[in-house]
Amino acid sequence: MEILSQLSIIHLLWASMVFCQYEDYDFEDEYDAPDHEHPYYFNPNIHPGIPHFPFPLQCARECFCPPAFPLSMYCDHRKLKTIPNIPGHVQQLYLQNNNIEAVPLGPFTNATFIREINLSHNKIKSHMIDHSVFAKLSNLVQLHLQHNELEEFPFPLPSSLERLLLGFNKISQLAGNALEGLPNITMLDLCNNLLDDSVLKEKPFSNLKNLMQLNLCNNKLQTLPPDLPSSLMYLSLENNSISHIPENYFNRLSKIIALRMSHNNLQNIPRNTFNLPNLLELNLGHNKLKQVFYIPRSLQHLYIEDNDIETVNVTLMCPSIDPMNTNQLTYIRVDQNKLTIPISTYIFFCFPHIRAIYYGEQNLNASKSTQLRIPVFRRFLTPEEYEEAEDNLQTYDHETEEDHEAEDNYFHPYF
Repeated sequence: MEILSQLSIIHLLWASMVFCQYEDYDFEDEYDAPDHEHPYYFNPNIHPGIPHFPFPLQCARECFCPPAFPLSMYCDHRKLKTIPNIPGHVQQLYLQNNNIEAVPLGPFTNATFIREINLSHNKIKSHMIDHSVFAKLSNLVQLHLQHNELEEFPFPLPSSLERLLLGFNKISQLAGNALEGLPNITMLDLCNNLLDDSVLKEKPFSNLKNLMQLNLCNNKLQTLPPDLPSSLMYLSLENNSISHIPENYFNRLSKIIALRMSHNNLQNIPRNTFNLPNLLELNLGHNKLKQVFYIPRSLQHLYIEDNDIETVNVTLMCPSIDPMNTNQLTYIRVDQNKLTIPISTYIFFCFPHIRAIYYGEQNLNASKSTQLRIPVFRRFLTPEEYEEAEDNLQTYDHETEEDHEAEDNYFHPYF
């Protein structure tokens, strides 16, 4: 029996040693970071729609091609001055945040399957882009060229292109045929450039029949772009000098969902300007409006802060009430106007879904501002929601004017 007991003890000690060995084992100790210079192998069955390529797949020496994403090549944030040669299998190429000044034909010779190129945050100038370098990429769908030094719209481009981002450049010209041959373009970002009304005379956007989002914020426009395609759903015109909206301008743009025209010089809005059946967001803050206007039934968020509005005429906003087809407005921002009293309670009959009206501070004159007694109106909230709303309001009130200005000026190209 003593021998069996001793064997049992030895067995238990051995088992505990084995357990401790695995318990203390650190699987990261034997993990080696991948060598970026070595080729990678992958199972082509993972991407059944991708053509078979010879093995091993190559990667540019300056870049990183992760095994998990064998069709992508990451060359960003590497202080590159030139574009490396792109292997034929690459579909996504990331070259942002470098010091690249030119886009020559050579590196793209074998890039026949490339679908996305990100060249944002570089130093590329228009004359340093070889002619047809992009046009030859027949599978290109998305092209990022924002935050460069382009003076002109890149041309020509492939007909396959769907998304083109050109914000934060120095583009002041759009050649008459610059946008020709782009039947599939759905999103065009031209914010933060030097475009003025002379660029719009030839109606450059009229033939983009599938265009859904057009961003023209932070330019030098004084009038609205003419003859926009009826397919448009998102239109950004903030930070221009537009002073007038022609009557019936939006009649053919019935698909508009979001319209942003803050930081312009608008003074009067024709009564039924925004009679749009799908409009959800309307931003007219930081203009010179003196009165409100008709609100479509679909609208949910209305921003009219920092204008010259003294009273809010609810009847203009809502000329009739239809219990079977109620207005969907849920939020209004009216701070930095010239209101002396809250909006009439009649607004809650016209807009039964309103959950918040933000009054904030009102500018009664150039040297004096006042806080209305009812800074925020909340309704239909549970106690928990109300407490959260109050916390958010306190946070908002503690933010500086610079914070709000930075938020207003910030533009997200994807809405």
